[in-house]
Amino acid sequence: MSRSCNERGDEVAPSTQPTITNSTASQGSCYSSFRHSGEPLRQCREGVTIKIIDKFLGWFSVDMGIDLGTCNTLVCVRGEGIVLNEPSVVAVRKGTNKVLLNGTAVGWAAKEMLGKTPGTISAIRPMKDGVISDFEVTEAMLAYFIRKVTGRSRLFAPRVVIAVPSGITAVERKAVFQSATRAGARRVYLIEEPMAAAMGAGLPVGEATASMIVDVGGGTTDVAIISLGGMVTCESLRVAGDEFDEAIMSHMKKAHGLTIGEQTAERIKIEVGSAAPLEKELTMDVRGRDTVSGLPRKTVVTSDEIRECLLAPVGKIVDAVLRTLENAEAELSADLVDNGILMAGGGAMLRGLGRVIEERTGLAVRLADDPLTCVARGTAIYLENLEDWKATMETDVDDG
Repeated sequence: MSRSCNERGDEVAPSTQPTITNSTASQGSCYSSFRHSGEPLRQCREGVTIKIIDKFLGWFSVDMGIDLGTCNTLVCVRGEGIVLNEPSVVAVRKGTNKVLLNGTAVGWAAKEMLGKTPGTISAIRPMKDGVISDFEVTEAMLAYFIRKVTGRSRLFAPRVVIAVPSGITAVERKAVFQSATRAGARRVYLIEEPMAAAMGAGLPVGEATASMIVDVGGGTTDVAIISLGGMVTCESLRVAGDEFDEAIMSHMKKAHGLTIGEQTAERIKIEVGSAAPLEKELTMDVRGRDTVSGLPRKTVVTSDEIRECLLAPVGKIVDAVLRTLENAEAELSADLVDNGILMAGGGAMLRGLGRVIEERTGLAVRLADDPLTCVARGTAIYLENLEDWKATMETDVDDG
């Protein structure tokens, strides 16, 4: 899913300001009445007061940045780093959506139940393709994670910065905002994932030089060129780690007559998956259910065949990188010859993916240090410098 960005990278959308009449006299009259009514001063005082109160409350609250991912949720607290890294999975009772274990069957406790639950229980992922697919369950999951990080004894609710894919719609952004608010956040700000990833990876996003980030997550891949604190050109597509897993599950069924689950597909991807030929090809024993007999069975897979089944999703990611480069201005392209491309996200760790992009683009490609946590660390940096970044990035959502 591609979109148009202005010079700061903000998505161009219809204005939400009130319609202004074309009558010059009417405009002058309205402005004069507003200017002499004392309303501007009142609004200014209210704005300053709110900022002072919010800053004061921040001294006593555990403000946090959240990478709300399709596969995993990471929480980063100011001054403490990553304090939570758990699967975005919730175990609920079917029919009621009540979270099991008194509301604590979330994260690791719920992931252990994936594919193993009886008919009355469901272990579900409330996020799909980087956006909320189940509002109620997402709210419960966020509430659990926020409570786990802040503790029940905290007097003031936290300010929360949440990273979202760059291509989500206004409705999807509002769903994230409302879920976090109802989960217990005092104020909620949204930052786009490629910007957060670039900040967390230490790229000079505020400087007058182009930086390119390819963030391959679980549900989405975000590609962006960043300069002067904004995304100059960007593309978001709903192809990432989850689609790698789905391709592997489909291959196992067609080529081996074996049905496997999500967790097994993920293990195959991690242990033998690759996007480019390896110096020494790998093999792995895989266990699953025979599609004909229905009985348990074991087979052997190779990195060769897994690479073959990943060609389609890998190709889509490479094409998105090429399109983003083609949309860049000449001066930005010149910067990228020296700066290259940085990759982040769990999906970027697929063997050989960077090499494939390097061969297709002719640019140097490197993997960020600790690519799994770049987005979460970026949200914490944004939170630490909230007022500075709000002046250049319209990432906070109006809570009015």
